[in-house]
Amino acid sequence: MSNYHIKHLEEYFQVYRKSVRYPEVFWEEVAEEHFLWRKKWDKVLEWDFTKPEIKWFQGAKLNITENCLDKHLYIRGDKTAILFEPNNPDEEAQHITYNQLHERVCRFANVLKSKGIQKGDRVVIYLPMIPELAVSVLACARIGAIHSVVFAGFSSTALSTRINDCQAKMVITSDGSYRGSKTIDLKGIVDEGLEDCTTVENVLVAKRINSDIDMKSGRDHWLQPLLDNAPTECAPEIMDAEDPLFILYTSGSTGRPKGMLHTTGGYMVYTAYTFKNVFQYKENDIYWCTADIGWITGHSYIVYGPLANGATTVMFEGVPSYPDYGRFWEIVQKHKITQFYTAPTAIRALAKENLDYVNKYDLSSLRVLGTVGEPINEEAWHWYNDNIGDKKCPIVDTWWQTETGGILISPVPFSTPTKPTYATLPLPGIQPALMDENGNEIKGNSVEGRLCIKFPWPSIARTIWGDHERYKNTYFSAFDNKYFTGDGALRDEVGYYRITGRVDDVIIVSGHNLGTAPIEDSINEHPAVAESAIVGFPHDIKGNALYGYVILKETGEVRDRDNLRREINQLITDHIGPIAKLDKIQFVPGLPKTRSGKIMRRILRKIASKDTSNLGDTSTLLNPEVVELIIKDAL
Repeated sequence: MSNYHIKHLEEYFQVYRKSVRYPEVFWEEVAEEHFLWRKKWDKVLEWDFTKPEIKWFQGAKLNITENCLDKHLYIRGDKTAILFEPNNPDEEAQHITYNQLHERVCRFANVLKSKGIQKGDRVVIYLPMIPELAVSVLACARIGAIHSVVFAGFSSTALSTRINDCQAKMVITSDGSYRGSKTIDLKGIVDEGLEDCTTVENVLVAKRINSDIDMKSGRDHWLQPLLDNAPTECAPEIMDAEDPLFILYTSGSTGRPKGMLHTTGGYMVYTAYTFKNVFQYKENDIYWCTADIGWITGHSYIVYGPLANGATTVMFEGVPSYPDYGRFWEIVQKHKITQFYTAPTAIRALAKENLDYVNKYDLSSLRVLGTVGEPINEEAWHWYNDNIGDKKCPIVDTWWQTETGGILISPVPFSTPTKPTYATLPLPGIQPALMDENGNEIKGNSVEGRLCIKFPWPSIARTIWGDHERYKNTYFSAFDNKYFTGDGALRDEVGYYRITGRVDDVIIVSGHNLGTAPIEDSINEHPAVAESAIVGFPHDIKGNALYGYVILKETGEVRDRDNLRREINQLITDHIGPIAKLDKIQFVPGLPKTRSGKIMRRILRKIASKDTSNLGDTSTLLNPEVVELIIKDAL
């Protein structure tokens, strides 16, 4: 029996049991049989969650790009590796073969070296979803530089915070980007961000929208001429399995974003293994994940996981609504997509539109559908199942995080019976535990608690860049000897898991984790604002939207409240990006606080979601009268 490709439920249970009883043996077999190593490991796993320290495949030597590129050249060199579908449907799609991708990565790697980038240097990538984004990621990995991709929808402030946190030596960007009918001035955002950065020596600029931009002499370089002159071969830097591969920032519940550090060997093994099983990938499939490479989903399931399996992976530059709401389905028909992986937010938005947008396309090539970013609600699940999958395609509702590197809980298609809103069962090697408030594990089924994982898996993030103490406090201090996910979950009568949402101050909006603290910090910078509190409330499309309670310094009537609301949202856009804007802003006389000064967000959440019949225990409030005033005035 091969552990690598699970084909039916009985096999899943056999493989799962083995992976939990003998995890080292299990992962050693997967690693040995399916990857190129320059030197084998001395030890499969060493770990201690109290420190926390986790090391997989210690002493092994490899380069991840040899496994994503070189390994495939003899057998599938002419096969499409990346299929680029541009924003404008009139622009031709690009089929980049494994041979071509290998050459482009080598050229790019040589350009990086020519600009002084060495093993261990950090390179920030701020690019739209164009082939250069995937190529630059792989080029960094080729020479052992640590890439940190910043989603190209973030503001200049968010960008400079990340550049400064990881002390990046280089930024890779483009003149601009297309987004539906709009163009975005990415280079202008980079220039603004770099005003507060001292470590960046070079900026490489790809041409995409051919706009006139400022190029700073000595710092900024057009990418294409450098690539044209670069050699086509670049020997891969030999890395230790535990050498850093990338830093990816995720919103914290406190102000500063957390730079999650992923290392090379374990991340490669786990993303490749989960890609193969969760999507049941076969040799001639055309796989499409609609995420942006700026998020972990894009790292693991557009770039590394698919390419390590020799897959054809689609990169889509555009948005689901341009030029109309049939765009996703037009692409599915055009490229005969077999696996389609998207976010519940996109599904809800498309489900609102006329079914004609779906029905005019042939979706019969689809075999597996997936969702990611947040739990999918039942209505969206049924719409997706009925109209896109024609009730024939299993839906893999995947649960995982930036911190986990890969999918942890998900159905295995054609093996695990699916159940709407349930992520179902843990993948091999994953040992979940539900914990109660007192730190005890809740055994048995039909129970609910806080979701922890009690044993390491190969792609777990190893630390927060530059702040191991914060890593320990955030993930390993709440429950002894366990990784705490920050999510609540329930386990049903057959042992299926359903994620019930965040239990900390992080709100998932349209699949993006947004910490409340940085948003509140932005609002509080407004000269008229004394204090603010953000909570999430249910939203038909986004899943959750943001509701802001704002106390003003002047208690008297403010002249123009709508204008103030616009200014507050503009501050948030400037500091974080438009994804964090508030849907509702209520000006309040005060906030419900406990005697120790803690804001009772539970009450604010109930008011925001118009559920004020039972506010629970308010006896610990310092100012219970403020609750009545907020309810009376609620939007």
